[in-house]
Amino acid sequence: MFRKSALGVVAAGAAIALLSACGAGPGSTRSASADGGRPDELVFAAIPSEQSDNLEASFAPIVSALQKDLGVPVRFQAVTSNAAVVEAQVAKRVDVAVYGAFSYYLARSRADVEPVAVPLAAPGGDPGAYAYGVTRGDDKSIASLKDVAGKDVCFTDPGSTTGYLQPLASLREAGVDVDKDVKTVFTHGHDTAVASLLAGDCDIAFVGDVFIDQLLPARGQLKPGQVTKVWTSPLIPGPPIVVGKWLPQDMRDKIAKTVTGLTATGAASAGLCKGSEIKGPKNWGQYADAEACTLGASTAWTFVKATDATYQPIARICEITKAEVCTSGG
Repeated sequence: MFRKSALGVVAAGAAIALLSACGAGPGSTRSASADGGRPDELVFAAIPSEQSDNLEASFAPIVSALQKDLGVPVRFQAVTSNAAVVEAQVAKRVDVAVYGAFSYYLARSRADVEPVAVPLAAPGGDPGAYAYGVTRGDDKSIASLKDVAGKDVCFTDPGSTTGYLQPLASLREAGVDVDKDVKTVFTHGHDTAVASLLAGDCDIAFVGDVFIDQLLPARGQLKPGQVTKVWTSPLIPGPPIVVGKWLPQDMRDKIAKTVTGLTATGAASAGLCKGSEIKGPKNWGQYADAEACTLGASTAWTFVKATDATYQPIARICEITKAEVCTSGG
């Protein structure tokens, strides 16, 4: 009880600080657009990521493109809490935000918002991630999720979508009760889950696709044939760009058009990140090593259109698992 109360106090404090920063305090003069009028400024908020050392710089190309296309100033606000951003959007003080898929699931029932775009990691890829269930290459005892009953299972972390929540939901749909039918091992990392599997600590490991397909092989920590993919999840959507529906429709449409019209290399060519260009990663194919801008906290190639339907997989996970992240927003 104390832990939840303490977290609630922290989240509330962060929300108050953000609302003040966004001009919601006493005597605020920020032009509100709650009546559907055109605001004289937009507030864009985002959450720090392990993948970004300088959050504001990573979003600068998007902010610059929005300012140019919309013709109004866009003020960037870095925020430390998903809950704080959700509260600020409930109060209609953050017009555009980027936060996790589970936070959007929470926000959609409380704030008048809609997702307009989701990042695409590579040209021709999918707008999200997959979870894999992998076994040791020489183990033929598991061919489907139904075969997991009676086995030892490596998950990554209780808060991980690819490493726990989506696999948990799919196992339950397959008739496997994780609390009764398996022995659970939490490894607290995707790389450590694979290492534990190879060491014989579990019979199947659930991890994010990027670790099996790219990261671990690139590091020399996973060789061909060492693991076998026996299960692939439905597509798990990435973190959305969420826009307040209090903005005029034409402005919301233009925001969506602007962000989905950007590519990392195109942004660099347009001079949107002068002095902070990066080289395109290998998974960009013909654009690998090309001069590019960062588009957000991760190395996204571009953004594609998103709607509430894009996030139905999250709703399904929440319905099946009743996970705490579904009420806290992650």
